[in-house]
Amino acid sequence: MADRPPPSAAAIAIGTAIVSGLMGYYIGQAQSIGVFGGSQKSPATLSGVSRAKGKDEAEDEDEDDDDDDGEEEEEEESIEGLKSFDGNTEECKMVFVVRTDLGMTKGKIAAQCSHATLACYKTLLRTGGNNPTTIHPILRRWERLGQAKIALKCDGGEDDLLVLQAQAVSLGLCAQVIHDAGRTQIAAGSATVLGIGPGPRSVVDGVTGHLKLL
Repeated sequence: MADRPPPSAAAIAIGTAIVSGLMGYYIGQAQSIGVFGGSQKSPATLSGVSRAKGKDEAEDEDEDDDDDDGEEEEEEESIEGLKSFDGNTEECKMVFVVRTDLGMTKGKIAAQCSHATLACYKTLLRTGGNNPTTIHPILRRWERLGQAKIALKCDGGEDDLLVLQAQAVSLGLCAQVIHDAGRTQIAAGSATVLGIGPGPRSVVDGVTGHLKLL
């Protein structure tokens, strides 16, 4: 029988590559099941890593969020002096006086007005003390009649905002100024929005009736 020719260099290279690949695959499988003493991470460990990664990603998203919860500091005033406006049967409303000189984006303004809503609402709730059934009559009327909310412009800066707050307080209205923490668009401590009310329409208009809609 005739002798076979020796394998070519290309055939040797291909065979070597195939053998090496198979050996690497089986060695990797053996390591994954602990044949060589390697420690395999338990499902609990793996899930812990996933949770940690998810937490980090969530924190990054929170840092990018323009108006994260708690970014604005609410200035709560005393509930003393708030009137119940006995005998008044007008529709009640809440207004937000927004500073336009700060150049806040629409999203920023929306978040600031939300903080003002909560600040005013919590202030009126506190008039009932620890009794949840004792609710300020104006707050009760406002909730029952649709919770009207109006956004208005303030072009004069923080001084004008504070003057309006003083006027509202002198009339027995709830008036809360929101101060920004300064983590995103504007300087820390900036007064951004004045929330007034809810209160009878004519009383609130006596303070903000001259302002234009936002």
